[in-house]
Amino acid sequence: MTTTTTSILASSSAADRMAEYRRRGWWRDGTFLDDLRRQSRERPRKLAIAGRRLDEARTDTLDYAELARLTDRFAGALLELDVQRGDVVAVQLPNRWEMVPLMFACMAVGAVICPIAPVCQEDELRHRLSLTGAKVCVTVPEWEGYPLAETVAGLRDDLPLEHLVVLDGQAPEGAVDFQQHFVSVHWEKTRAADLEGRQLRPDEPFVVLFTSGTTGFSKGVVHSQNTVHSGVRGYVDTFLLREDLVVAVTTPLVHYSGFGQGVLAGVMLGGTVAFQDGPDFAGLLDLIERYGATLLYGPPPTLSGVAQAQQVDPHDVSSLRHTVTGAAPVLQELVDELRTTFGARTYSVWGMSEFGPVTISRLDYNQDWAAHSHGRPIDSMEIRIDVCHDPTKRAPVGRLRARGASQALGYFKQQEAFDSELTEDGWFDTGDVAREDGRGGIRILGRSRDTVLRDGIVVPMAELEAIISRHPKVTEAALVGPTGQVDDPILAVAVPRGGRRPSLQEIRAHLRDHGQDPRFFPERLEVVDALPKTLTGKVRKVELRELYAG
Repeated sequence: MTTTTTSILASSSAADRMAEYRRRGWWRDGTFLDDLRRQSRERPRKLAIAGRRLDEARTDTLDYAELARLTDRFAGALLELDVQRGDVVAVQLPNRWEMVPLMFACMAVGAVICPIAPVCQEDELRHRLSLTGAKVCVTVPEWEGYPLAETVAGLRDDLPLEHLVVLDGQAPEGAVDFQQHFVSVHWEKTRAADLEGRQLRPDEPFVVLFTSGTTGFSKGVVHSQNTVHSGVRGYVDTFLLREDLVVAVTTPLVHYSGFGQGVLAGVMLGGTVAFQDGPDFAGLLDLIERYGATLLYGPPPTLSGVAQAQQVDPHDVSSLRHTVTGAAPVLQELVDELRTTFGARTYSVWGMSEFGPVTISRLDYNQDWAAHSHGRPIDSMEIRIDVCHDPTKRAPVGRLRARGASQALGYFKQQEAFDSELTEDGWFDTGDVAREDGRGGIRILGRSRDTVLRDGIVVPMAELEAIISRHPKVTEAALVGPTGQVDDPILAVAVPRGGRRPSLQEIRAHLRDHGQDPRFFPERLEVVDALPKTLTGKVRKVELRELYAG
């Protein structure tokens, strides 16, 4: 086999594909706000949201009736700030319950929401607020010691920003207090009529999600509700999720995984979404036990940490049916650990901001397949593997391209950059190198710009990094070719665990014990206190190459 594709509409035009998306139900005439309204009518007292505040040792909960009522209240509050249809509302919050009605309130007034991670600081924050022309920014006074509200206040003279809204704590002069303006006033009673006709339509721009920005300032990915619905629909259908879904979300609600696969999937199905506002493995176990979570989602290090916490302090996790992971390769040790600890099967997801979830290891795979594959495409997506520098030729290993109903509308005010990644027939260059898994799916090997070859074979950098990061003396690791050439020597950059410094010989022996090809072993090791990362936690390998090129 020389191609990996679901061949939905392999030779059709873009217009034909869009019509087919609607015919198959991947796109629809309804919206996520319509989902919320329906759930508030059909199951008003069912728990919708459980948001844990770790520092305050409390959990805030909303049933569907309360979530719908607060959505209308927050929508009225946005109208009072003169938010018009098409305006951008930036929301820079940790995982707090307020994030959820804000999402739906933006839909109700016709605004585009722009979620921003609390770790985003001055330069990148200025870039995002300036690029989107955000009219309102909702943030917190500080995060991990950094003064977020004061930073935004200091940027206002250089931005079109009209309102700074601060949640919790002391607000800078001229800022709006969130509690007083959004929560305390019953705007749903006085501004309800003003919402008529404002609701976002399913094909209009709905959200701007920023990319990781590994080589510079991040790009704003624009999605409609239909492009997000397609990805969310494919995700829930793959796992046969229904209204009994109780998902424990470990990722930020400002990222696609928390925003889409967490909140929007839960509300679409009428399930329950539980989350907390910081890292705490024992806290996640408590959420699983307390609310009977059926699905646990998170990156491999988080799931491993939760499993280890369960081994130390066992909780009742018998409700769990699925453990779903993404953002990094899944190793056999993790699959075994999660099966032994939770009694649940593990599934691997691969996706990107431009599409959401694209491939998933399936229910009909054997229990260990997540350790070998990122799975097949969801129903609404197609994938193919091309020769790296020739998109006209297929290959079993090469550049991964994707297209389908989940494809974003483009990059905010950078449409040329988005279009440059597309072939004439609509295939998007993901920037990843992948190999076929033999079952119509793929295994991601790494980013194409980081590719190193040995004897003409692509070195599986992502998989090797994951294995090295499991070494008892290593917290995390990255592999690079120092000059960016395909025949580069392989450099391992590792962060030590507990002050114990690994040696190159120990790293190579660890890879050998895991059955890796000796041709792919690193030839050099550097030990550092921390790896340079983007705001979404991806390693900035360009910085490592600049540092170690000599």
